[in-house]
Amino acid sequence: MKLVLLPKGTFTMGSPEALGLRGVDEVEHEVTISKEFYLGLTEVTQSQYAKIMGVNPSNFKGEKEGDRADYPVENVSWDAAVEFCKRLSELPEEKAAGRVYRLPTEAEWEYACRAGSKTAYFFGDDPKSIGNYAWFEGNNNDRTRPVSKKKPNDWGLYDMYGNVWEWCSDWYGDYPKGPVTDPAGLNEGTLRVLRGGSWKDTEVIARTARRGRIAPLHADNYLGFRVALSPSGSAK
Repeated sequence: MKLVLLPKGTFTMGSPEALGLRGVDEVEHEVTISKEFYLGLTEVTQSQYAKIMGVNPSNFKGEKEGDRADYPVENVSWDAAVEFCKRLSELPEEKAAGRVYRLPTEAEWEYACRAGSKTAYFFGDDPKSIGNYAWFEGNNNDRTRPVSKKKPNDWGLYDMYGNVWEWCSDWYGDYPKGPVTDPAGLNEGTLRVLRGGSWKDTEVIARTARRGRIAPLHADNYLGFRVALSPSGSAK
């Protein structure tokens, strides 16, 4: 599993009121990410998940056994994604190195997706180019597709749009009012945050600031995740 080291920084999270596609829950606010952190280069793949969890729950498996390393794992609940991170962190080599894997916060996810951009998509405001960066409703052949086959964003992250919705650690709720540092969401709730859209969504949904939410026990063929690494850890 390859990870990308992302810099600390401050950005504007959410969408401007002038954006026609803006959701009512995308109120702009200033967010500071105070520490560097690592994020998975791609979504967790089926082979990576099976190596840790012993099973591959995905509906859309590779056509051949060898293909499965390239497809994102899906049909994964929030609880299962958290358990994957826990088991990965408990491997002897990871534990000895002090590496603690987890789901990214919603703020970390959007910060990583933007990669310094301020537009509706990290490649600009025109959604017509999304096919160069994502597997979505318009090009997926009605299923997930191999990871890292489209162009990455400016920080080298693949599939931030489309393929599978990605679980974040946060409970879904209203954004905080005013500037915040390292927000982690509400202390309790009923729905967990999803980001990025999936293979079955349009370019309107697969958008940087678009927020998804669903019950944490729900699993489906459009739900996956990527891992983050706590700032106290290190990665090769």
